[in-house]
Amino acid sequence: MHTPVLLKEAVDGLDVKSGGLYIDATAGEGGHLLEIAGRGGKVLGLDRDERQIKRLTLNVERLKNIKLLQGNFADIEQIAKNYSFYPVDGILFDLGLSMEQIENSGKGFSYKKLRDPLDMRFDQKTQITAKDIIKSSDKNQLYEILAKYGEEIRSMAISQTLVRACTIKPITEVGHLIQVIDEAIGKKDTKTYARVFQALRIAVNDEFENLKKALQGSVHILSEGGRMVTITFHSLEDRIVKQFIREKRLKQLNKKVFAANPRRFERSAKLRIISR
Repeated sequence: MHTPVLLKEAVDGLDVKSGGLYIDATAGEGGHLLEIAGRGGKVLGLDRDERQIKRLTLNVERLKNIKLLQGNFADIEQIAKNYSFYPVDGILFDLGLSMEQIENSGKGFSYKKLRDPLDMRFDQKTQITAKDIIKSSDKNQLYEILAKYGEEIRSMAISQTLVRACTIKPITEVGHLIQVIDEAIGKKDTKTYARVFQALRIAVNDEFENLKKALQGSVHILSEGGRMVTITFHSLEDRIVKQFIREKRLKQLNKKVFAANPRRFERSAKLRIISR
């Protein structure tokens, strides 16, 4: 099982109490929720990816203090109330992809999986795929997605090349998208690939709007003195969390923590410990 970035720091931040109620809103491969349960907490684990929940269920079915549900964390308040799992003592949001999703989902999350389809949906309820966005968007719409969500400085060149390429042949696989990016920027660049794939994934899954809804709902089910821990991997994600803290007049109990893992996407991780 993959060890999540900032595992100890995140669970320490929750200040787990024996018998307390905790929600891991991004269960993934289960690293965080197993650690919470191991410290005596009762955990409700959520994940949009049904495949992740099915795999994780096989690993934790023997543990009575863990309950797993497939669902969008934007609905966290309603889910907790439906299962009478509130008020909670802590909520965790780890907004990174799991290694299982990146390596084995077959949905095109990784630029290294050249034959994977450009899907990028976390769950099948989402109607629009990455290939749909590329096919249906004009150059200005694609530019906005790549510039805003990927912070890619060559967004216009890539967008123009994508639109032109689509007039010749639909872009349906990872390898074809990589070829178009190479043509647009005149070279191979894995950092550019990562930014483009990140932007498309965020757009497909409406990640920032769902995060806003999840944070708002969390306030309503968090006990007085309860804690929230967020791990963000994108400047706009972190900005949403900071704005939420200010608007709700919550307390941040720590300074920014950066992951020590040498992989580029994990170096950008920021952990915030928030208290009511």
